[in-house]
Amino acid sequence: MENRKHDFIVSDFRGVTPVIMPMKKNIPRYLMEGNNNNDLHISPSTRFQGSKRKILPWLHEIFGDLQFNTVLDAFGGTGCVSYLLKRMGKKVTFNDCFRWNYILGQAIISNNCVTISDNDINQILSPRDDYPWGKVVSNNFKDIYYLDSENEWIDTVTTNILELSGYTNKILRYKKALAFYALFQACLVKRPFNLFHRKNLNLRLRDVPRSFGNKTTWDKPFADWFRLFIEEANCLVFSSQNICRTINSDVFKINPSCYDIVYLDPPYVKKARERSSTKYLRYYHFLEGLATYHSWADRIDFSTRNRRMKESCKEIPFTPNKVIDSFDQLFKKYENSTIVVSYKAGGIPSVDTLKRLLKKYKNNVRLITKPYTYALNRQNGDKKLNRECVLIGE
Repeated sequence: MENRKHDFIVSDFRGVTPVIMPMKKNIPRYLMEGNNNNDLHISPSTRFQGSKRKILPWLHEIFGDLQFNTVLDAFGGTGCVSYLLKRMGKKVTFNDCFRWNYILGQAIISNNCVTISDNDINQILSPRDDYPWGKVVSNNFKDIYYLDSENEWIDTVTTNILELSGYTNKILRYKKALAFYALFQACLVKRPFNLFHRKNLNLRLRDVPRSFGNKTTWDKPFADWFRLFIEEANCLVFSSQNICRTINSDVFKINPSCYDIVYLDPPYVKKARERSSTKYLRYYHFLEGLATYHSWADRIDFSTRNRRMKESCKEIPFTPNKVIDSFDQLFKKYENSTIVVSYKAGGIPSVDTLKRLLKKYKNNVRLITKPYTYALNRQNGDKKLNRECVLIGE
């Protein structure tokens, strides 16, 4: 496909049909990563724990060897794998139990053509005097995550997104989702460790010598980050040859009969139980609050120093005591589909246990692995033990 002036070709991975997209100004460099073939790759940036973004080319090879058209991404997260599958021309159903992840899915998976205009951005960034739901962040999160001025900015922008108008309901849904995409990313990038697990604004404010670039990131105004991530979100929008959809459901309650493949990337349970990484609501409760802004104030747990959200049924039962039974239930539920499981060696249950569970329902079970180290997990310091695993049950 010939490249036109002022355009660039997006061919996410080898074997995927290139799509010409209009060239945007100030495209984040992490959206444009050259490879040996000088292709330009594009996928959602993400700061989510356990993200598969860096191994998408490997997953593309794995999916490319399977015959399927419909696929359920049951634990969709920030949508990287669903986006890859959409680029591959598959009919994707993105699911996540958290509302903020569901909104991300709406922005880039089910949305085929709606983008945010400069006029929309100006409307969203406009100052305001009235706050129908109150200043939830300013009133409840002082000195916890952001500066006072930043808290007020978040309240203003969130309210403006919710009150965006002038379009049909369908278009508004996608425009709001794209705007929340940018807001969520801006909130994450301004946070130490990209998490909301503790009250640690002081890490940003300490006057100490620094040998890394985080302070520059933290000091950059919210509005600048927001505009940058709007640009990113707009770049991700494209029309797929298949209808893709986004749902916000309990994975154990989804109709299992609609999918050729079910892709499972569930919460990872570490062997050290006290450090289990399954409590995503505790890490990202602030984003879930923004996504449910109307009712957020009533759901804040004021007994916690960092104003966590009250626990709810949103937490999937992937805990040390329940994880094996949870996997068994999922494998049984989706036994009529090809099951693809992303996993990491060293967790609970073991890879061998997962294979045995999957073989209860599948005659042909394969294991594919590769070395991989997550930024926030060094497997007790031994890099040799860090392996990303994919189990395929057919």
